[in-house]
Amino acid sequence: MLLIIGYVIILAASIGTYAVHGSLAALWMPMEYVAIFGLAMGGFIAGNGIKAIKATLAALPKLFTGSRLNKTLYMDLLAMLFEILSKVRKEGLMSIENDIEYPENSAIFAKYPTIMHDHHVVEFVCDYLRMMVGGNLNAFEIENLMDIEIETHHQEAHVPVHAMTKLADATPAFGIIVAVMGVVNVMGSVGAPPAVLGKMIGGALVGTFLGILLAYGFVAPIAGQLGQKVEEEGKIFQVIKTVLLASMNGYAPQVAVEFGRKVLYSDDRPRFIELEEDLKARKGR
Repeated sequence: MLLIIGYVIILAASIGTYAVHGSLAALWMPMEYVAIFGLAMGGFIAGNGIKAIKATLAALPKLFTGSRLNKTLYMDLLAMLFEILSKVRKEGLMSIENDIEYPENSAIFAKYPTIMHDHHVVEFVCDYLRMMVGGNLNAFEIENLMDIEIETHHQEAHVPVHAMTKLADATPAFGIIVAVMGVVNVMGSVGAPPAVLGKMIGGALVGTFLGILLAYGFVAPIAGQLGQKVEEEGKIFQVIKTVLLASMNGYAPQVAVEFGRKVLYSDDRPRFIELEEDLKARKGR
């Protein structure tokens, strides 16, 4: 929604203010529009592999939906981890074997549908709980493996960001290409009347205008928002990592989830007493 609002403001500030003292008809140069959009599309396809193109197309719809990562979801996550670790503390690591092997059938996971809807998160939790159950790796080894996996996920999630950033960087140059082609056309018509030449020069400049406007007004904001979403989505894995490592280092479940709470951004972080009361309320259900 903010992306659309920003676009409206950009169009009002550029096209709208121009319309006050100029003719909008002068900006209507269909061939320049077709050329620059074609160049941008061709550059995007040529500069990215099929995986990057698919990842970018899949990421774009997320720009028009609100973030699923909020305080409510993080409280569900911390409560779920607390319940799992409490069961481990009371009944031993082997007690959660069925829960982590078949999370879709687990009574614990079933209480948290918002978490179950994210298979990456569920897989991340179950994989490292499985390693804890196996008992063959120490906390340092698991932490190193977690860091590698989170970094890999981070790199994959950044593919659409890099693709759109490269496109934003290239689009002004595409506008210059269109403008140069227009100038070449003008130079070939130097004998035409001034009014005709003026229109042709104006058309050439429209290419430069459109390239810069598209790059910094439309494509760059997409890259920026995609980057912000990647950073937000990476936080949930850091929370899980912090809680599980705290548990492996011998901290009680209540303390382990407190470690995870401190990792959260301030806007999404519940207060200590808020989380404590929520955990108590869930135990009573």
